[in-house]
Amino acid sequence: MAVLDRKLVRDLRRMWIQVLAVALVMACGVATIVLSIGAYRSLEETRSAFYDRYRFATVFAHATRAPLSLKADFAGLDGVAALDLRISRTAILDMEGMREPASATVLSLPASVEGPVNRLYLRAGRWPEAESDEAAVLASFAEAHALVPGGHFAAILNGRKRRLTVTAIVLSPEFVYALGPGDMVPEARRFGVIYLPRDDLEGLFGMQGAFNDLVLRTQRNAQLPEIIDRIDDLLAPYGGTGGIERKDQTSHAFLDNELVQLRAMATVIPPVFLFVSAFLVNMILARLIALEREQIGLMKAVGYGAPAVAWHYAKMTLAIGLAGIVIGGVAGTLMGRGLTRLYGEFFSFPFLVFRQSADLYVVSAAVSGVAALGGGAQAIWSVLRLPPAVAMQPPAPTVYRRVIGGRLSRMMSQLALMALRHLLRWPLRSGLTTLGTSFATALLVTALFSFDSVANMVENVFFRTERQDATLIYSGERTGTSAGEVARLPGVLRVESFRAAPVTLTNGHRQRRLVIATVAPDADLVRVLDRGLNPVVPPPTGLTLSERVASILHLSVGDLVQADFLEYPGRTVALPVVSVVQSYVGLAVFMAPDALDRAIGMGPRRTGARVALDHTRLGDFYAAVKSTPAIGSVALQIEARRKFKETIERNIAIMTTVYVSLAVIITFGVVYNSARIHLSERARDLASLKVLGFTNGEVSTVLLLELAIIVLLAQPLGWALGSGFAWSVVCGFESDLFRIPFVIDRSTFAIASLVVLLIAALSALVVRLRIDRLDLVRVLKTRD
Repeated sequence: MAVLDRKLVRDLRRMWIQVLAVALVMACGVATIVLSIGAYRSLEETRSAFYDRYRFATVFAHATRAPLSLKADFAGLDGVAALDLRISRTAILDMEGMREPASATVLSLPASVEGPVNRLYLRAGRWPEAESDEAAVLASFAEAHALVPGGHFAAILNGRKRRLTVTAIVLSPEFVYALGPGDMVPEARRFGVIYLPRDDLEGLFGMQGAFNDLVLRTQRNAQLPEIIDRIDDLLAPYGGTGGIERKDQTSHAFLDNELVQLRAMATVIPPVFLFVSAFLVNMILARLIALEREQIGLMKAVGYGAPAVAWHYAKMTLAIGLAGIVIGGVAGTLMGRGLTRLYGEFFSFPFLVFRQSADLYVVSAAVSGVAALGGGAQAIWSVLRLPPAVAMQPPAPTVYRRVIGGRLSRMMSQLALMALRHLLRWPLRSGLTTLGTSFATALLVTALFSFDSVANMVENVFFRTERQDATLIYSGERTGTSAGEVARLPGVLRVESFRAAPVTLTNGHRQRRLVIATVAPDADLVRVLDRGLNPVVPPPTGLTLSERVASILHLSVGDLVQADFLEYPGRTVALPVVSVVQSYVGLAVFMAPDALDRAIGMGPRRTGARVALDHTRLGDFYAAVKSTPAIGSVALQIEARRKFKETIERNIAIMTTVYVSLAVIITFGVVYNSARIHLSERARDLASLKVLGFTNGEVSTVLLLELAIIVLLAQPLGWALGSGFAWSVVCGFESDLFRIPFVIDRSTFAIASLVVLLIAALSALVVRLRIDRLDLVRVLKTRD
């Protein structure tokens, strides 16, 4: 081993705690890159393979009842590659051992198992045969109910209860993220997808020679807007509700939203850690070179060239980076596998394995190495410029000037003045140390604010807006007498009927397909909240839009918007926007019941009812729903609240654990290294104070006061940065599916600061022990 390499190993051993602290900070950046990019690739490549292999549709459309003879017209559209005309219905399921009713989407199987669009992946069993009450069941639902081929369950199909036999367990690219009615997260126990032979569904629902659901796959460069316009024209006479692209399909939209979040994680978080690690490398290397000036001069004097000496210190930088890369690579891989397993609980793929590609680790190593060398570049450059004769001379004494005078200086002790003077002497380093510490506080604020925002969201969505216990969706439109029938169901305390009408709203060239829902003036189970989150009553005329819808269509109060009612071809009216309100879920549009009835012009109709329930009679209510033919599906908000809260709390707990760990590493890395460097710089001063009779506690005050000032100044900066990071998270999560409110309680700032202060105190304690053990003789030796 070369002489300089032996020195390198000795230096690394001597500074192993500092080196490890920096390596851990760098490892956080590497781990985040490996985790986020690896998980992104795994999810995206699995999705692409599943979509391509099983021919996931690119266009979806629905109608009331349309003839199969339209197939030739659809197939003849320019850019269409394949299509399937299906029957789609909703059903209530009566599952053994489950008192609440489950909901299901029932779809017809294509004539050939090798379907042209949305092929099914057969996980177990065989395909159902016609006229035998056999069914294929989505795997997530089957697993939740321990269904296997040969098992049985009951389904209410068009008012008739049928006992179905499971013959196949399947997966579908259309239901990777299977979300039931009224749910915000998947609940496999209460929602499933059932596939029956087409002949069976034709007989059950009177759909011979007809279809009501179109899925279509297009060629690569097809013009989707033009294709959808033609489909809408063809389906308009048959109650078409408007076609949508793949990006608006529920399962795909949720999956795509997760990929966006992973991209954001890979873009935002790693630079924070790499910046801090580069700063720490600069601190360590600059101080080491300052302490080894004489050794550098000797090395150059005995024949080592400036490049060789500079390379020696560059190798130290790379050694720190290598440690961070190895630790981060292992940690990132383990966390990536854990995240992939978590995704497996929400997304149903035939397979989902964390992608460990070599280029991912090479890129992570390269970025981290560049960050480390970038941090040490200035210090290494100073080695190249340092002449041997100058290096072997003692450094010039630090020049101080009076910065604090008058009454303030007389109020402070001499030890406090020493601490403050040293901070002001190196303002850039003090500022960067403060900034590095503030990142720890910021990360904690970013993690903990999720509890505040989700708690606010749950309060507003489930207890101030959607206050009902269940929502019943009728099999078809009903007259105003339907509320009385629902009220007679056991356990029902209050009923509020509503009408939901699919509509296309158009403002100039901006257009969006939405659903107008009615809210009665005396409604209590569902309330509309204004932008200040105060309950308001929808005006008797006009539209009430959520902020998201108003933003998408560029509408404000007083504007007129064109409304095309999709279930009533040719019915187009101009409606005024009368108010803009807050909504965190979906794209909400409200009207008063009478106003919507007048706009449609078909008399009073209702499509469902919201109900409040006696919780002591839930079993009776559930049993009645299962035996009521008029109810097509049911959304159980009482269960959705529980599942949503349970899922979100679990995910936030995982995220908070990760962020707290990262914050602890940053705090320890910055504070400990800063304290150690200050100690090495001021060891002679502190030892002199000991000789002059100051106690260990008084001597420690000089150094610990500097650290305390830095950590305290970092807190408000961390609050500000954390608020900015939290706002970016809110903006990143914002989509047509849901929005997270930007809410940060004061307690969140307090908890974040307390954690950082605690870690800083522990780091300072380690340094205090070193001060107590200072070797006065060695430290006070005079250099010749």
